Amino acid sequence: MKIRTAIATTLLLAIALPTFADTAAPTPPPPPRRGLGGFGGGPFPMQDGEAIYKGVCQGCHMPDAKGAVGAGMYPALVKNENLETAGYPVGVIVKGQKAMPPLGPYFTDVQVANVANYVRSHFGNKYKDKVKPEDVKLMR
Repeated sequence: MKIRTAIATTLLLAIALPTFADTAAPTPPPPPRRGLGGFGGGPFPMQDGEAIYKGVCQGCHMPDAKGAVGAGMYPALVKNENLETAGYPVGVIVKGQKAMPPLGPYFTDVQVANVANYVRSHFGNKYKDKVKPEDVKLMR
C-alpha cells in the first residue's frame, strides 16, 4: 500500500507542479526613449565623443582601446585599419557586429558621429575625414 501511495503522490506532483511554475516569457525591455532629461538624445546623456567612449565603449574595448578577450573578443581600436572607411565604425555602432550589440537605438545621429570621429582620430588613428550626423542617418 505504501508503494501505491508513493507512486500516486509522485504522479500527482509531476502533473500538478508545472501549473505552479512561472511559464510566462520575460517582459521585453521598453523601447528606448528619445529626448530624456532635455538632452535631445537617447538614454545616454553624454554628447562628446570622448565622454561617450569613456562612458560606454571602454567597458569592452578598454580605456587604452587595446581590446580584450574573456567572455567575448573585443577588438582593439588602436591603429585599426578598419576605421579608415568612415562608414565602418558607424555601421558597427548603429547595427552591432559579433559581440557588440546594436547601439543605434540608444544614440542620436550626433552622438554616433561624435564617438566615431573620436575613435577615428585617437588611439593612433589619424583619419581626418569626419563623419557627419547626416551620414549616420543614411545608415540607419
